[in-house]
Amino acid sequence: MRLSLESLEILDAIARRGSFAAAAEEVHRVPSAVTYMVRKLEDDMGVPIFDRSGHRAQLTAAGVELLNEGRHLLRAANELECRIKRIATGWETELAIVVDTIIPVTLLWPLLKQFDALNSGTRVRLLHESLGGSWEALLERRADIAVGAIAQGPSGGGYSTHALGEFRSVFVVAPDHPLANAAEPLSAQVLMQHRAVVVPDSARQMPTYSYNILSGQDILRVPSMADKVAAQVAGLGCGYLPLPWAKPYLDSGALVIKAVSEVRPQSRLCHAWRSQDAGQALKWWVETLTSTDAIQHWLATGDLE
Repeated sequence: MRLSLESLEILDAIARRGSFAAAAEEVHRVPSAVTYMVRKLEDDMGVPIFDRSGHRAQLTAAGVELLNEGRHLLRAANELECRIKRIATGWETELAIVVDTIIPVTLLWPLLKQFDALNSGTRVRLLHESLGGSWEALLERRADIAVGAIAQGPSGGGYSTHALGEFRSVFVVAPDHPLANAAEPLSAQVLMQHRAVVVPDSARQMPTYSYNILSGQDILRVPSMADKVAAQVAGLGCGYLPLPWAKPYLDSGALVIKAVSEVRPQSRLCHAWRSQDAGQALKWWVETLTSTDAIQHWLATGDLE
């Protein structure tokens, strides 16, 4: 058999993550093993999957077709595995939870400990995405639940939601940043002269969301909210932060709030989950997430305890 689900999973991870190294991290393998599996797949099939002539490897036309059709096979295989497990026990083989980067994953540790105590046999896999990437993971069935997704979900249905409410964002800079002593409110013309730190939308296929980025403004893109906070504390740029993320650094003086002329509206988050074929694990997580107030408490106070 020239094709395997493992090789398709690796190809899918490379395409979504943009590099062999990032894909290796996602599939829990060393980069050399990922490179070997791709080359073996190319040798077995007798066609090039990646064009390596440029600075970065790009999918060939054959590679794009293999990826598109391979994703159908991966979804079908996952659904079959879960369906058989549900028929036998009512519990899924695996449950994938995508956590938006705005939510600290540590908030899920107490819930995961409770779930482990059930001894259900269901594996839990955590994914990390941002903005539309969380919705994309849910709609592509790479995830069963999205935690902290932006409330403006895509059209098409197939999912249910539970509102987490609004949270406040603040525009902050380090005390030694040039904007720290600038006259307030800061205008768009003033902000344009300074680099913004952003966590880009991780969606690959569906339309992406963009917030508070001025056209033509210099941008430092970082992979997570924790990295965005660290970059702004280091004085590498400016930008909005959710108040819960900023609060410890505001209290210590490592960041300062600046008023801006165009005030950002409050943002809304929600939990979302697939509304069809729910097994016992999905039902447990939905009931637990919607009945606990730990995330709402953090959004309101910034307190992780």
